[in-house]
Amino acid sequence: MIIKELTNEEFENFSNSYPMSSVYQTVEYALTMNKEGYSTMYVGLLDDNKIIAASLFLIEKDGKFKYAYAPRGFLVDYSNYELVKTFTEGIKNYFGRIGIAGIKLCPIIVKSVYNTNTDEKIENKYFGSSFNNLLNLDYYHFGFNNNFEALKPRYEAIIDLRKPLDYLFKNIDKSYRTKIRSAENKGIEIIETNDENIKLLYDLAKKKYPRNLSYYENIYKYFNRNDNADIYFAKLNTEKYLKAVQQEYNEVDELLNKYNDDIIKNPNSKRINIKLDLDQKHNRLKEELKYAIKLLKDYENGIILASVLVSKHCDTAYLMIDGYDTKYKKMNAKHLLIWKLMCRYSKEGFKKFNLGGISNTEGTDKYKGLTEFKCNFGANIVEYVGDLELITNNTLYFMYRKMKPIKKMFHKKKKEN
Repeated sequence: MIIKELTNEEFENFSNSYPMSSVYQTVEYALTMNKEGYSTMYVGLLDDNKIIAASLFLIEKDGKFKYAYAPRGFLVDYSNYELVKTFTEGIKNYFGRIGIAGIKLCPIIVKSVYNTNTDEKIENKYFGSSFNNLLNLDYYHFGFNNNFEALKPRYEAIIDLRKPLDYLFKNIDKSYRTKIRSAENKGIEIIETNDENIKLLYDLAKKKYPRNLSYYENIYKYFNRNDNADIYFAKLNTEKYLKAVQQEYNEVDELLNKYNDDIIKNPNSKRINIKLDLDQKHNRLKEELKYAIKLLKDYENGIILASVLVSKHCDTAYLMIDGYDTKYKKMNAKHLLIWKLMCRYSKEGFKKFNLGGISNTEGTDKYKGLTEFKCNFGANIVEYVGDLELITNNTLYFMYRKMKPIKKMFHKKKKEN
């Protein structure tokens, strides 16, 4: 068996056929991160000229030191100790010779899967052996973090799309089903667009993602080479919105008049309570009608309320970037957008829709809203092993770690001055 650098084509073919691959272990992601200042390389383990393990590495240069990242870990069978050992030793020797101090990785080693609808938690029976294989090979584990401290999220919300659409809809939280219907009834439309409108996506998502506009552009550009990138907007049709609110207002107004007449003829507590509820709804709709009239006047061509960028790899669609206009949060546009994408990718034959990172659901934290939003679509919570590190050159690594705090302190003082 030999270790060698792979070409784009060799790595792409292996990644596209590997059963536990990831959107972050692709040529498209490598090309994107090239533009973010990383150099990249693909390294494979070959047996009789057949690739049996491989990985994309992002190389960061910090002064005289080089450090590597393997986003979502190596493409290797972690339960096969001899294979992992051979690949690890090969990587250590190869990277040590070319002056790379160490590697951080966040492997797709599933620890458990939690079903949010049944409250069933399934532990991966192979996790212990896979995890211990790495520890025995001198990988350092950074711990089982609960939030977003790792290189990539340790928890992800993933929807299984291999079910009929009516089942998928029933699997969504009841309150979210109501919000989805309401958003569609009130004139929100889902529109597929392209990179001509990527600045709108950036404007809606930039507070959430610490990336510049070029990252958005490059993610779309490189994944779209093979039609593996989609951009969608949820747009409020202000004319339809006004008509929907007007219709609902008229229906409540008519019903309220009926109850007013009934109460005069035959007053009772039940009718009075219904009438009071209708009064509240009538007043709310009256204000909403004024609001809808103003929106149509100010935004005759509609308003973009939410947007997403999706990348596709193998059998999975990945929600890479999403954002919404907080001024219109009550419109529930993002709820409708996620549901329509579930329908779209299910019909196209994708098995999974990865909604991205969440936090640990135990207890409360500042990410509780994000976690609940994604889980309420009937997603399973997939827990991974977390970050690990492998030292590939002891001397360089010792110097690299010793210099890191000094450099941070220097940069801090420089900013203060």
